[in-house]
Amino acid sequence: MIAIMCAMREELEPILKEIEVKEVIEYARNKYYLAKFNNLDLVLAYSKIGKVNAATTASVLIEKFGAKKILFSGVAGAIDADLKIGDLIIATKTTQHDVDLTVFGYEPGFIPESKVFFECDENLNQIAKKVSKKLNIKLKEGIIASGDQFIHSKEKKEWIAKTFNASAIEMEGGAVGCVTWTLGVPFFMLRSISDTAQEGAGVDFDEFLEESSRVSAKFLIAMLDEMVGG
Repeated sequence: MIAIMCAMREELEPILKEIEVKEVIEYARNKYYLAKFNNLDLVLAYSKIGKVNAATTASVLIEKFGAKKILFSGVAGAIDADLKIGDLIIATKTTQHDVDLTVFGYEPGFIPESKVFFECDENLNQIAKKVSKKLNIKLKEGIIASGDQFIHSKEKKEWIAKTFNASAIEMEGGAVGCVTWTLGVPFFMLRSISDTAQEGAGVDFDEFLEESSRVSAKFLIAMLDEMVGG
């Protein structure tokens, strides 16, 4: 079973249009879509925004539905100056930029008995790179930082870039990275850039959410095609 996860309904809907939904299960105040894509068994869900919702949904996908891999698709804000609205980036690692126990001598992002960075699955990242070459689409890779904040400040953006060497920011992936690391499940995260994470980002996000979601959904479907072929 492969899980496909998004944060928002708008991010999941373009994917649902491309697959065969067999059943919808309501559980834990959410909907889970059981589906087929060629010979792949899928379970899909949108978590709702934020790290707690994302961690809950990822845990349910693994523990209740038996997901062996989680593919997380959606949108993010750019930190790297090379990233433009509509560009695609895959995460090499995820982190939680809003975790702060520095008063106790820990580095930013660190929680005792855990770690700062959670590595994404290299095999899944290689599939994504193969797909990008086939489709002739530019695909960036880098660290993606998460926090329960919509970043729209140049100063905060620069601090996250400097502290975590992050290329993009969003609000869920760090939590999903922690869950999948804890439970030993391969994790892949794809993001389409919807805003520049500084002043005016809210306007950019609303304007480009739908198109950016379509871009990432199309790429994810191409990845499923590649996994079927492989």
